[in-house]
Amino acid sequence: MYENNEIFRIKNNLVISLKMNEIKIFSPATVANVACGFDVLGFCLDNVGDEMVIRKTDKKEINITKIEGFHVPFEIQKNVAGVSALAMYDVIKPDYGFEIEIYKNIKPGSGIGSSAASAAGSVFGMNELLGRPFNKTELTQFAIKGEALANDCEVADNVAAALFGGFTLVKSVTPLEVLQIPSPQQLYATIIHPQIEIKTSEARAILPKDIKLKDAITQWANFGSLIHSLHTNNYELLRKSLHDVIIEPYRSKLIPHYNELKKEAINAGALGSGISGSGPSVFSLSKGIENANAVRDAIKKVYSKTGIAFDIHVSRINKEGVKVIYSH
Repeated sequence: MYENNEIFRIKNNLVISLKMNEIKIFSPATVANVACGFDVLGFCLDNVGDEMVIRKTDKKEINITKIEGFHVPFEIQKNVAGVSALAMYDVIKPDYGFEIEIYKNIKPGSGIGSSAASAAGSVFGMNELLGRPFNKTELTQFAIKGEALANDCEVADNVAAALFGGFTLVKSVTPLEVLQIPSPQQLYATIIHPQIEIKTSEARAILPKDIKLKDAITQWANFGSLIHSLHTNNYELLRKSLHDVIIEPYRSKLIPHYNELKKEAINAGALGSGISGSGPSVFSLSKGIENANAVRDAIKKVYSKTGIAFDIHVSRINKEGVKVIYSH
């Protein structure tokens, strides 16, 4: 059945070749926070993301050998993909090394998980080449070491969504616990990315240190209702739940024409809209591709008048997460 010179491992009912030397992956963009789910909730996009090639090398070290697209550092300790890769490498200590090529399609600072795609992609690819010794939670634990480089703290909402796919809830970071949340079949995301940069550290700095109890209660109720709506495919409840009364009032000031964008998206049929991560990208969720496309057209009109360059993407929810393009 298999070639005689191959070595295989059986894991999770899959046959994995331990002689595999190279893999190319698609590492997806993600939306974090999802309105009322600050720092704990995220979801995965399907047609926006980076590509990475990871291969084994005889030299026992990690190297980034190629970067195309947007500029990110080649130095391992300054690159989120390198930092997360080293975290894994230092644990498993194989008798070979890895080199990484990054084809960066997600602009850093875009708010759709650029750093998370790199951090998740490197550990996913290495794990495949190693024969999958680590599960998705363990991969997320390595990936947040890279995320800490970009965010000044270990957050898992983007990397968990990228690795698990679909909607994910980070129950805890210490110890790490990630819960997979169902995604309604007809749910689509429309993402607009204004071509400005908002650094996560700066977006965190403007947040209030204290919040009113009544706002906290509203936020908790919205978040609980949002999770319930995803479990029950209740689009009307989802519409009522996508409201952020704590973070959005502060961060929305950093995004030009945010209130107009949100108003027009909802008028065009969106269930709700919010800031993706720390911005400047803005997401809208819709029932069905037709509504998602109508939202795209409506928000495109808003930004076409501003003189600010932008990208727009319409995507179904990616329930798989990081995907293998090829391996050999």
